[in-house]
Amino acid sequence: MTAANTSALTPARIMEAGMALWPSKVLLSAIELGLFTKLGSGSMTGGELVEALGLHPRAYPDFFDTLVALRFLERDGVGPEARYLNTEETALFLDRNSPQFMGGFLEMANARLYRYWGDLSEALRTGRPQNEIKHTGAPMFEELYSTPERLEQFMDAMAGISAGNFHAFADKFDFSKYKTLTDVGGATGLLSMCVAKRHPHMTCTSTDLPEATDIARRKISDAGLSDRVQAQPIDFFNDPIPTADVVTMGMILHDWNLERKMCLIRSAYDALPEGGAFIVVENIIDDARRENAFGMMMSLNMLIEFGDAFDFTGADFDSWCRQAGFKRTEVIHLAGPASAGVAYK
Repeated sequence: MTAANTSALTPARIMEAGMALWPSKVLLSAIELGLFTKLGSGSMTGGELVEALGLHPRAYPDFFDTLVALRFLERDGVGPEARYLNTEETALFLDRNSPQFMGGFLEMANARLYRYWGDLSEALRTGRPQNEIKHTGAPMFEELYSTPERLEQFMDAMAGISAGNFHAFADKFDFSKYKTLTDVGGATGLLSMCVAKRHPHMTCTSTDLPEATDIARRKISDAGLSDRVQAQPIDFFNDPIPTADVVTMGMILHDWNLERKMCLIRSAYDALPEGGAFIVVENIIDDARRENAFGMMMSLNMLIEFGDAFDFTGADFDSWCRQAGFKRTEVIHLAGPASAGVAYK
């Protein structure tokens, strides 16, 4: 590289990535404080927001104006009489009263992941989890399922990050040849409900541990879908997967090491008829491992959460499924970094 070329370089991108914790924490704190929900479709002055959110006067104007500069808020006017309001984006996705609210995952990221990612270097050196397990010795899912409040927060978080992907999956996959679906690790039942709403001929079963199933039944009932979507308790490593034309796993396969992944893939194969489809909805990494940065960071998150769990490429998925007996696979891009890996029996 010549001197002329190096003179055009700046450290701006390095600084932006290195200090990304600043805008991240500003956004996460705004969600934690309920700022976007408090604004709703209205507007408030800085003073009104300070009082409504129970903040110290020092929060104004820096906190709110930072959100304006980051384009998470809009502001009409200047000075004490200026009024803050949601952008179209934050009104749609970060107001808890919006049907498309996806802040649950970010709430969980703020409450759990933010501090655990502070120990990423230790995870890279040791290969050991850096979450609750590190402090209590209890497995992650045992910790999450230990209290109803924590479990429902986690399930809402997963629903928040997955909603767009599940809707895209329901739109893009051809269900015309199938009639039944079993979703493994279905949490709130969201994937099953998305498919049932989009395809009236489909009957779906959402499966998970009993504590999660109780929550799913309530949400399915609230959605008015109990006639075509049921929630069934299973332990998917010890119980057979209920038979169906389609078996799905949304953000499940990446939670486990390779041995456990293969166990789940073989169980899905056994639950399907000839011609059936096994489908995973994940942030599938591109085969060259150069593009899907979110998918690779999600895999690092699995290191922090579980140690030996990891995300994977489409080629990995194809290899594992063929070992289990599936005839062919394909990857269907859904939205953003997410795709559906499909294996046909």
